[in-house]
Amino acid sequence: MGPFLGAWGAIRQYDLSSVGTMGTNLKGQIVMKNLVLKGALAASAFVLLANAASAATLDDVKKKGFLQCGVNTGLPGFASPNDKGEWSGFDVDYCRAVAAAVFGDPTKVKYTPLSAKDRLPALQSGEIDVLIRNTTWTLSRDEQGFDFTGVNYYDGQGFMINSKKLSGINSALQLSGASVCVQAGTTTELNLADYFKANKMEYNPVVFEKVEEVNAAYDSGRCDAYTTDQSGLYAYRLALTAPDDHIVLPEIISKEPLGPVVRQGDAQWADIIRWTHYALLTAEELGITKANVEELAKGDSPEVKRVLGQEAGTKLGTDLGLTNDWVVNIVKAVGNYGEIFEKNLGSGSPLKIARGINAQWSKGGLQYAMPIR
Repeated sequence: MGPFLGAWGAIRQYDLSSVGTMGTNLKGQIVMKNLVLKGALAASAFVLLANAASAATLDDVKKKGFLQCGVNTGLPGFASPNDKGEWSGFDVDYCRAVAAAVFGDPTKVKYTPLSAKDRLPALQSGEIDVLIRNTTWTLSRDEQGFDFTGVNYYDGQGFMINSKKLSGINSALQLSGASVCVQAGTTTELNLADYFKANKMEYNPVVFEKVEEVNAAYDSGRCDAYTTDQSGLYAYRLALTAPDDHIVLPEIISKEPLGPVVRQGDAQWADIIRWTHYALLTAEELGITKANVEELAKGDSPEVKRVLGQEAGTKLGTDLGLTNDWVVNIVKAVGNYGEIFEKNLGSGSPLKIARGINAQWSKGGLQYAMPIR
């Protein structure tokens, strides 16, 4: 018999008739205390059952044999399919990193493309195991039953305009009276309203549910400006009819910390996603790359050996529910954080986005891994 059932039984077996000589007041107090205790035990039991029901993500993923990862419907540099349906991008590599950590095989992942409107409901319903789709970490989202496991890309909202159509405009503060294309159901839409109100400017929002509709409307000239995360502006500009005609204005009007999201109530699964991110950052910090990870795993550096699971007696991987060489598997599959960034977003990509605040903390950025020890 568990402790809750035992306590419940004790309450049920208590005989109030034995206090008959103690007066009705005492009897009433005992009844009230019993009711309070019953309520507390019932609430505790409910919490335990809820946690047990939601704490099986790793087991479910292993049982079905693949990771179901929610991604953008098509954002160059972050997540987009080619003509063969093969996905690539910064977020896609994070999905592959998690699959490598869990299975030792980065190919054991399936992608679910999701709109901004559908992404969080899909996670909440269990349609996907993890959402890795340029989603901003906010208080309102955090309190809706989701856990953000870290920030893999620090972004900010900006504006793009057609410099030939709006010649002479070089600041968002000159956009009063403009029509602005924006996607519905995003923090972008809310930030847009706040920015124009704060600066006492008028604007005409042109709102679409799907990002493809926003792109098409802006490209066809239905809007004077396009607003979204600045990384997205650089990505979408590549697909415009005349990309060189468009410029991204310098203003950043919001903080947009983007990162993976899981359902609340499963600490083990949240830890696996969180420490996958930290493993990628740590690998970059220690100079562990896709090309040298196997060689370094055989080396003499105590810190590198510990991170790569080669230290005698280590249980860091198994404590997470993974194998001790989980970091080796991750880096072999996708490289370190810097390699992922440069390939998909940086100098090795069409976007050519500078690391900026996404550089390591030791190089003036905000990316900082918790110690793997």
